[in-house]
Amino acid sequence: MPGIKKYDAIVIGGGHNGLTAAAYLGRAGKKVLVLERRHVLGGAAVTEEVFPGFKFSVCSYVVSLMKPNVMRELMLPKFGLELLPLESTFTPLDNDYLIRTADGDQTYREIARHSAQDAEAYMRFGPLMGQIGMAVRPILETIAPNAIRPSISDLSTAKRILDHFKTLSSEQFEYLTKLMTMSSADFLDEWFEFEPLKASMSASGIIGTFMGPRSPGSAYVMLHHYMGDIDGAFRAWGFQRGGTGAVSMAIARSAEHFGVDIMTEAPVKKVKVKNGRAVGVALENGDEYNSDMVISGLDPKLSFLKLLDEHDLPSDFVQDIKHFRIRGSSGKVNLALDGLPNFTCLPGEGHHLSGAISISPSYDHLEKAYDDAKYGNFSQAPYMDIILPSVIDPEMAPPGKHVMSCFVQYAPYHIQGGWDDQKREAFGNAVINTLARYAPNIKDIILHRQVLTPADLESTFGLTEGNIFHGELTLQQLFSFRPAVKWADYTTPIRKYYQCGSGTHPGGGITGSPGEMAAKKILGIRE
Repeated sequence: MPGIKKYDAIVIGGGHNGLTAAAYLGRAGKKVLVLERRHVLGGAAVTEEVFPGFKFSVCSYVVSLMKPNVMRELMLPKFGLELLPLESTFTPLDNDYLIRTADGDQTYREIARHSAQDAEAYMRFGPLMGQIGMAVRPILETIAPNAIRPSISDLSTAKRILDHFKTLSSEQFEYLTKLMTMSSADFLDEWFEFEPLKASMSASGIIGTFMGPRSPGSAYVMLHHYMGDIDGAFRAWGFQRGGTGAVSMAIARSAEHFGVDIMTEAPVKKVKVKNGRAVGVALENGDEYNSDMVISGLDPKLSFLKLLDEHDLPSDFVQDIKHFRIRGSSGKVNLALDGLPNFTCLPGEGHHLSGAISISPSYDHLEKAYDDAKYGNFSQAPYMDIILPSVIDPEMAPPGKHVMSCFVQYAPYHIQGGWDDQKREAFGNAVINTLARYAPNIKDIILHRQVLTPADLESTFGLTEGNIFHGELTLQQLFSFRPAVKWADYTTPIRKYYQCGSGTHPGGGITGSPGEMAAKKILGIRE
């Protein structure tokens, strides 16, 4: 590490958004330092060898919404970015199954097995959602204006957005309005009749949220996940070769290429503030680094209520951050396997194991899982979004062995009696028992398991309450209100203190977007 202790910019947090912001600032010629609390980079987008020979995307497990311009401008393919598409969603049922793939004809035939009406509707639904997604995309890529005291620039931005909406057809505007306000279940009920199809599609509306499929607002979360983009291929989801940590490492290598210094095992204790301006950071080990600006990639609770003294902030802003909804609702179970799961409804190996596996047989299954969480318990029969990374990337596990990633809803942060080792094991058992209903051999092939509760996600990865999005994607926490009104443009009440994490617009996912837009906002500032 160079002896220099003065930087143009210091970025707190080596997650993918913090690294993205640092890379852009370095690309612009700034002298930048990234400080990461853990021994490994990536934040929630991290790959670790949890058990010897078995590599896991420990938290975030799929890639989408990664902006093509970020890949291009930071030269990420040159530094190791290699995205492999997840081309199917397999929903096992008690006596049957449902598979949706990237092949439209194949998906049509598969859905038609269950409902000819739904097969026809699905062919219309996909393009319409794509159109709506493309309509929303410019908003996701726009720095949110100040909705309370707009500047001339803010008014110009608002006009561009309004002009953009004027280009939508009446049908597109109608469905966009519905998606912003309805539950995913109610929205899908207007289109389809086959329950497993509706349930598996609605499940993307509850990922990372404390809502069920019948909760108003879940339709927008479904749209947010529906806007997957892999290298310009709209509505695509993918797996990074080497796990999601390899995405973060590609960004880190890009940042270092542009001259950025990166330190691990360097937890920040406080942001230093002088005369209402951020002037550097103090580490937990006592070291201090000065800078012209500080950018936090942490969630809003940590960025403002832990790293700053409240008296340095306006009282109304402090209350806004305290009221920012950030409830954790998800857990993660990572399995090292001696072989592949054998699903009763579709035995043996096949393409159904190379995509996503959704344990979402019905609305009732999802709602009952949500009911458990509402009353302070983990789901006894949870929803799961599963992938087998080693089927796609054999280097993730030893020869003949496999790794399985299980994203699980629901596991509330505020569980009755609090999380402890006993509850963690019971939660893991509930996951395995639910999976065994569809793949009975799973218990016989588990070599190791890692069970992560929201409390574990908080303590290990610095996610307040274990919330994977740094804050819920509800209507009142989007765009100009994320994370607080008047402060959605990556600035803060502290001059030269910025935010760039998923708690800012446009929200969570492995996107690079908050980091990119924060950096471009900073670089556009004129004093």
